[in-house]
Amino acid sequence: MLLGLGLVLFLILLALGTWQVQRLHWKEALLQTIDQRTHSPPRSLAEVENEFASSGDVDYTPVTATGTFLHQGERHFFATWEGASGFDVFTPLQLDDGRFVLVNRGFVPYDLKDAAKRPQGQVAGKVTVTGLARNPLTAKPSMMLPDNDLKKNIFYWKDRDAMAQSAGLPAGARLVPFFIDADKAPNPGGLPVGGVTIIDLPNSHLQYAVTWYGLAAALAGVLIFRLRRSAKDASARKSESIFGKHDA
Repeated sequence: MLLGLGLVLFLILLALGTWQVQRLHWKEALLQTIDQRTHSPPRSLAEVENEFASSGDVDYTPVTATGTFLHQGERHFFATWEGASGFDVFTPLQLDDGRFVLVNRGFVPYDLKDAAKRPQGQVAGKVTVTGLARNPLTAKPSMMLPDNDLKKNIFYWKDRDAMAQSAGLPAGARLVPFFIDADKAPNPGGLPVGGVTIIDLPNSHLQYAVTWYGLAAALAGVLIFRLRRSAKDASARKSESIFGKHDA
């Protein structure tokens, strides 16, 4: 019975190790794609939209968009930057065709959430934003995250539709289907601080694979020892039985 359970556990450990190897290959390919994209020249918004329509994936693609910020529609995403707590400021950018794209203009400290405290950064008129396109999320990425607080304008996960709907956009407003994270180009007054996109994704799948395979190897050693011990015990019992009959 115990040997059977051990064999099942051994197979599970092998499966987990193999899964981590597959995840390793996936992560390495993803990191290579991100590196290629981030080091490519910025593309027009129309080009990136076409790519999103065909593939559904434009994450980290450099893009340029021109329009006018609607600062009254700022949405605030709870974040940290260089050890400080605060918010990433997502502001609707109205394009020439009347549509909107939500732009992550960058980080502001916690006590400067109120835009009235940083008026210089509320640039007026037409601007051109260069940054990285970011795919929208389809759902809250973790149950551990709090729900977004629309009344206080505090977002704990990037719900694009909720941000847009609570930003006071005109009725029937059309939205570009992805975000733009602005680059490090300085804003007047120094805030928001742009270029806050985190690209350094962790890749620990090799260590995990080694761990699972190591546990499988250790368990295999234990199982082999038990099998040999069982075979030896069975042989001893057989010998005792034979000699016992002879003695009789």
